[in-house]
Amino acid sequence: MSLADSPAPPGVPARGRPRSEAVERAVIEGVMKLLEEGVPLAELSIERIARTAGVGKATIYRRWNGKEELFVDVVRAAEPPDPELPGTSMRDDLVALLEQLRQRGVMTRTSVLLHNVFAQMKSSPKVWAAYHASVVRPRRRLQIEILRRGQQNGELREDVDLELVNDLIVGPMLLRTVMRPEADVETDLSEGLSERIVDTVLEGLRPVKSSTT
Repeated sequence: MSLADSPAPPGVPARGRPRSEAVERAVIEGVMKLLEEGVPLAELSIERIARTAGVGKATIYRRWNGKEELFVDVVRAAEPPDPELPGTSMRDDLVALLEQLRQRGVMTRTSVLLHNVFAQMKSSPKVWAAYHASVVRPRRRLQIEILRRGQQNGELREDVDLELVNDLIVGPMLLRTVMRPEADVETDLSEGLSERIVDTVLEGLRPVKSSTT
């Protein structure tokens, strides 16, 4: 769900007309076009975006509260889609989530547009906070829930801190995709990395079966 999809607080009337996916797509593509041309986020006025997208300013304001909210949706549109979780095991679900991070890291390295989008987003505290609220936090909650189910199913030790385990699993991928700009796509972000990270961490966290004498 995008910020624009969020329901209005109680007592606040809903904004605008029924949503049009075609109009929203045109606006988001208009922002991407401007970014491709090298226009900084600070210079992306609603008026300029509307002119590029071929819509009126009112059309944009009916769908987004402002530029920051719109930019978060632009970032989401540029990212790989949320993965379909296999649901077969905790391990398989974790691999699917981690693989999305790997693919985003590869795309960011190979796409000038996506690299520009994320670089500019980090320079705007409001956009960065909105992105965390609408994208990062929900994903983290999902990751913790997967680990919790793993504990309940006997796939993960009951005495471990789930927040810490999640960091142990996600951390190596974030290190290679975000913290190491020199990381090589072909080797450091190669296919199979997600499986290797998850299996390495879980190897030491599986329940220990008591031996019978």
